[in-house]
Amino acid sequence: MQRIVIAITGASGSIYAQLLIEKLLKIREQWDALGIVMTKNAKEVWKTELDNESFLEYEQAGVRFFDKYDFSAPFASGSGQYNTMIVVPCSMGTLGRIAGGQSDDLITRAADVILKERRKLICVARETPYNLIHIRNMETITLAGGIICPATPSYYSRPQTIEELAETVVDRVLDLAGLDIRTFRWGSD
Repeated sequence: MQRIVIAITGASGSIYAQLLIEKLLKIREQWDALGIVMTKNAKEVWKTELDNESFLEYEQAGVRFFDKYDFSAPFASGSGQYNTMIVVPCSMGTLGRIAGGQSDDLITRAADVILKERRKLICVARETPYNLIHIRNMETITLAGGIICPATPSYYSRPQTIEELAETVVDRVLDLAGLDIRTFRWGSD
């Protein structure tokens, strides 16, 4: 069973986080714990992009929300045994702080823990274009064992809506996390 933490930063792309949470709730039998940390900017972007600021439905489904500075969260320590962290969308500021080893908030502390424990860190980078600092920070995280998964949708499945397009990224993230999902697979019927 997976123990998953999702960090939502203030980069554009709240739809990725929303769809990820919704898809995880549909495969509840595959995870044991799901914790979410949102930055203040993430909450503002979520409200702007999704015209929604209520997370009550997620809390009622067993998702736990943690304050950005709650270092008592179980995933702030390796003993909490969270094995997957997904930063979605991942701002370049957060990516840089993770790459620099800064643990000044719960998101960067949890990422540091995941990396030091040799567990799975997936950063869904949401920026364009990249500058050399971004690229080097991505390299650093990759060399440390993390996975950079840019929020770059695919078109093989011929998505018809924005949600279907965003799901091509979310499904890739769920695959990278090692979860069993039904999705478009290249070369299959």
